[in-house]
Amino acid sequence: MTGRGLLEGQVALVTGAGGGIGRGIALRFAQEGAAVVLHCRTAVKAAGEVASRIRESGGRALVVRGDLAEEDVCRRVVRDAADWGDGRLTALVNNAGVQPTRELAGMTVAQWRAVVDTNLSSVFACTQAAAEVMRRQEGGGSVTHIASIEATHPAPLHAHYCAAKAAVVMHARSAALEYGPLGIRVNTVSPGLIHREGLDEEWPEGVRRWERAAPTGRLGRPEDVGDGCVFLASGLASWVTGHDLVVDGGVSARPTW
Repeated sequence: MTGRGLLEGQVALVTGAGGGIGRGIALRFAQEGAAVVLHCRTAVKAAGEVASRIRESGGRALVVRGDLAEEDVCRRVVRDAADWGDGRLTALVNNAGVQPTRELAGMTVAQWRAVVDTNLSSVFACTQAAAEVMRRQEGGGSVTHIASIEATHPAPLHAHYCAAKAAVVMHARSAALEYGPLGIRVNTVSPGLIHREGLDEEWPEGVRRWERAAPTGRLGRPEDVGDGCVFLASGLASWVTGHDLVVDGGVSARPTW
């Protein structure tokens, strides 16, 4: 795969790599020279297709499966990735998440926890497990959480998701503080609306509103998020930690009055 070799020699784990943003991140990491472990929960076929594409282009890829709502699964996935990398894991991208819509007034605690456990608790557990590997290796490593602009710009029916993503941003800042002395950098990427197949038909008015609001005039692409993750995992960001990189085409810069 062609690239500038920004991640040459790295071993990266991308969670939720079976589709959409995760696919874009995994492909960009491979293009920049990283060996990539693609985690998925149910999208095994899709993750396998991405891994095959990476291998066919001369890269290295492995697919691992598991439900990251379970702490022991988070640790097992990280362990499997490091074992495949001959004991090394230099980059973790915590991308796995869910985004159901539900009115706050009728939400149950179980429904709240289902989102928080997948979007936030998995980030904590995977990061903790990865840090144990990274702290023992020369050069440390990097961790990037995929947050959202909804961490600071709430949307109706997304209260559980918005709260979890806001916590993800603060987790990264806290982890950056504590893991920094161990050579581990922790950041977040906060995407705006990212295009996926069928979105134009499912939510045409929302897509039109976004395109009008974005100074760049378009929706994001998975590779746009991947580019941000590549930067944060590369040597170009060696002095960047505790930072939230917003990738939203400029929507957050638009005044609300």
